[in-house]
Parts: sequence; C-alpha cells; structure tokens
Amino acid sequence: MGRSRYKIYETDYPYFITCTIIEWIALFGNIDITRIIIDSLNFLVKSNRIEIYGYVIMENHIHIIAISNDLHDELAKFKSYTARKVIDYLTEHNYSKILNRLEFFKLKHRTDRAHQLWQEGVHPEIISNRDILIQKLKYIHENPVRKGYVAEEYHWRYSSAVDYHGEIGLVEINKDWY
Repeated sequence: MGRSRYKIYETDYPYFITCTIIEWIALFGNIDITRIIIDSLNFLVKSNRIEIYGYVIMENHIHIIAISNDLHDELAKFKSYTARKVIDYLTEHNYSKILNRLEFFKLKHRTDRAHQLWQEGVHPEIISNRDILIQKLKYIHENPVRKGYVAEEYHWRYSSAVDYHGEIGLVEINKDWY
C-alpha cells in the first residue's frame, strides 16, 4: 500500500486516527503486547506530547482521537517505538511464525528494518466540531460491540468508553470538552 494522501495540517483540532497492524495480524490479544501500546499512550499523555479524547484497542488495530502541537511527529514516534518494543517482545518469546509474517509482509522499500509492524499512514480525519467528535467516539466505542466481543461498549477494557461511563480506564483521556 502506498503512502497516504491524508495529512495532519491543523493543530487546533483533534483528529480521528487509525493505526493498523500490517496485514491485520491479530497481536493485541496478547496482554503483554497490548500493555506496550497502553504504556506508550500514557507516556505521551503524561509528558504533554499528546492529548487523547478517546481510544479503542482492537485485536489488530487501534483508533485514537487526539490533538497535539505536532500530532504527525508524535504518532510517527509512537509507531516506531511500539514497533521496536513489540518486535523485541516477539523475538524474546520466540514467536517465530509471527516474526516471519512481519518480515514477509514488510514493504520492500523498507530496507532499514527486518520486520514491519504497522501499516504505513494513520488516515487522519480532522474533527472540526463537537458533533463529529461525538460521532467518532460513538464509532470507536461501539467497535467491540459490533464485533460481538461485548454486549455493552463500556465492558471493553481497552477503550475510553469506560471513562465516559464514569470509571477510570487504562489510558488517561481528556474529557473536559464533554
């Protein structure tokens, strides 16, 4: 798949972002790998590099609604760091079949690495008003329900739906807009 034509231009608005594992390989069923994603998102939030309004982590992709002074750069760093950590984890725990797939599906122009975890691009969609933000939050929160994983969106532990239901989720989010 070629480079995305979608760009992040505005810094005053949040964006709906999707990050997908290459070839939709289901890795986030492994709690240790999912913990890498959660810890990385929390690091970005705590270091004031990104502000997250909502998220969901599914088995092979994540959706995030976020804002930052340099969201493009922060997402690139996030994807690079998490890829390195996940590949190190897979290597350490001898997940050779998955590593072989990540090597096989690596884009050929990527000569700086042996494996590729994330698909290129994040397909950013600007969120220019409250109604679109609510629509995107509803979409990401209902993702596990549509897949049949849970009956209620706030039952999915890897989602900000928990926070919007009045509890504290795994990733720190900003609900001040709400």
